[in-house]
Amino acid sequence: MATPRLRPHRLSEPTIARLPVYQRIVEGWQRRGETSIDSQQIGELAGVTATTVRRDLAGLGSLGTRGSGYEVDVLKARIGEALGHDRSYQVVMVGIGNLGRALVNSSSFLIRGAHLAALYDADPAIVGQEIAGHVVRSIDEEMVEATVGVICVPPEAAQAVADKLVAANVHALLNFAPQVLTVPLGTAVHYVDFSIELQILMYHLNNGTGPLGGGLLHSLGISATGPLRPS
Repeated sequence: MATPRLRPHRLSEPTIARLPVYQRIVEGWQRRGETSIDSQQIGELAGVTATTVRRDLAGLGSLGTRGSGYEVDVLKARIGEALGHDRSYQVVMVGIGNLGRALVNSSSFLIRGAHLAALYDADPAIVGQEIAGHVVRSIDEEMVEATVGVICVPPEAAQAVADKLVAANVHALLNFAPQVLTVPLGTAVHYVDFSIELQILMYHLNNGTGPLGGGLLHSLGISATGPLRPS
């Protein structure tokens, strides 16, 4: 008899944002052959307090005996379940310019369970090319059935692309275009804007603060002894 999928409590947005960081830490621990990890170790690497880690992970349900740490295999699996890595997703991407190509050719772009279903573009010079094992289709073609739509088009084209994806019953959008989208209730949109992320990072470097703190800076080989000073 199959083990029922555990349903975690509804998690806060900050907790959801930290879970992939925790997962990478746990996966690194696992590759080293470690079998257990505690909240203090996770917190130091993630740049948050042990209390924050315990509070975040408590939303995933029971993870063992309090005070004895977490089993690496169990924690990895539970975080994966919470993030949906045990399900199957069909992904379509619209916009196969420099960013789109880089993403689909990256080995780390798709999470476990996600499969690239189709690529679309409006440029006749790109349509028909084979990229990442897929022949790029015209944006004027009918959309294939998919769970997630990735938008990598110029800002002025983003809303029309979002409308087309929603009309094709795609209700989860990952938007790389610097444009706020208007979508129907029930459609999830996540924005990825590298310029905003860089500005946030610079703020934290200049102020010695931030949710990722010194743990991430240390892992990147960057000194966190003081604020970044302009040259």
